[in-house]
Amino acid sequence: MSRVYTIMFWFSILLATTAVVVALVFGLNLGVDFKGGSVLELEFMNGRPEIEAIQNHLSDFKDLSITPFGANGLIIRTGELSEQDHQTVLSKFKAAFPASGLEERKFDSVGPLIGNELKNKSITAIILVLLGVIIYIAIVFRKLSKVLPGWAMGLAAIVALVHDVVIPTGVFAFLGRFYGIEISAVFVAAVLTVLGYSVSDTVVVFDRVRENVLRGGVKDNFGSLVHKSIMQTLTRSLNTTFTTLLSLVAIYFFGGESIKYFALAMIMGIFLGAYSSIFIASPLLVWWNKRTG
Repeated sequence: MSRVYTIMFWFSILLATTAVVVALVFGLNLGVDFKGGSVLELEFMNGRPEIEAIQNHLSDFKDLSITPFGANGLIIRTGELSEQDHQTVLSKFKAAFPASGLEERKFDSVGPLIGNELKNKSITAIILVLLGVIIYIAIVFRKLSKVLPGWAMGLAAIVALVHDVVIPTGVFAFLGRFYGIEISAVFVAAVLTVLGYSVSDTVVVFDRVRENVLRGGVKDNFGSLVHKSIMQTLTRSLNTTFTTLLSLVAIYFFGGESIKYFALAMIMGIFLGAYSSIFIASPLLVWWNKRTG
């Protein structure tokens, strides 16, 4: 294969390693969905009050986090609130800012036990998806056993998928540390969607490799055949990726606050999914072919 594959492969490894270090150093800023607590979304129709004034009126609540959004919106995150506390917060706002035109958009409250259960189920779901990918690819591409071990393609796809998940996780750890962005169940939904999209892109490349091997065999070296397969599927991959990204970018800039960071995770994941199919999974196939003769 061309030297560019080697360069981009090791660049990707460096990028993924950096993301892991960032996630370990900064940690993940888990949201209410995972650690328990309450989220209150408010809209001030006549203009949002100053953040400092709001904080002074809510100083009695623990783990308080106030995030403005849009022109007049506000998201308040605290420890778990009872319905009585919820109504107390609203009463304080209406008493302190009577002319603000306060309207409540959303209120969610999650206990710590439910948060832990959701965290465990999210991890289980991701692990099951990865195992399913290995089994599926091993069965579908079993006819390539003369060129590659039965598990090689599945493992190459898994390495690419881990790459596609680790880098957005590192970015969100950075955003959580410096901008207060939290990881919620929406982020997990984005990760699972990215896993499915990424493996689909990888399977397209692998399927073309299989067709070329079964049609004409490996007349030249295997690296040249894999490069040929990538070039044959490149237009399809780019067209699909960019049309999907256009929709996600529109959602990020013009969608609501609740799905903004879902769109951001998807933008990174979709781009990395197409990238890793070419520069992670495919070079690994060539490397394993050389190792196994």
